[in-house]
Amino acid sequence: MDRKTKIDREKLDAAASRLRAIAHPMRIAIIELLESKPLSVTEIYSELKIEQAAASHHLNILKNQNMLDARRRGKKIYYSLRNHALPELIECINRCNE
Repeated sequence: MDRKTKIDREKLDAAASRLRAIAHPMRIAIIELLESKPLSVTEIYSELKIEQAAASHHLNILKNQNMLDARRRGKKIYYSLRNHALPELIECINRCNE
């Protein structure tokens, strides 16, 4: 059977943008933190021991790629993973590089 795989250029471009968004150690760490439960910016930067501005920057990149949901509760905004396959994707990438 001679079958060619047709790649949808738009889907490929979108996937490449998302991969670039997670291609940073701090963003991978944020994804790992959010794997278990939603967290506020304060909880994220405190846990990662980084500046609030850096945490916000990385969260915005992930949010702009539709990887995170942001929900306001009172004065705080809580971030959660929009797609729980993200940690699996990171694990898959790690396995491919073994």
